[in-house]
Amino acid sequence: MKNVFFFDAMLTPRIITGVYWLCLLSILVSGVGVMFYGEFFSGLLGMIIAGVLTRVGFELIIITFKNNEYLRKIAEKP
Repeated sequence: MKNVFFFDAMLTPRIITGVYWLCLLSILVSGVGVMFYGEFFSGLLGMIIAGVLTRVGFELIIITFKNNEYLRKIAEKP
């Protein structure tokens, strides 16, 4: 817990992972809704495109935190 309070460990990547899964769940629910109440193929295509774009977006966010970890390791080397 000390690591979190003094910013030695990052808490945000764990939160981002949870938000990512919630986004995927909402994409799935909305895509299935469009498939049943609208056009089947537009719902399917929307789920695929939204899933890929969401993954790419969250990976870009995680990269910034990974860069921070790598820079910290480099700085700690003698």
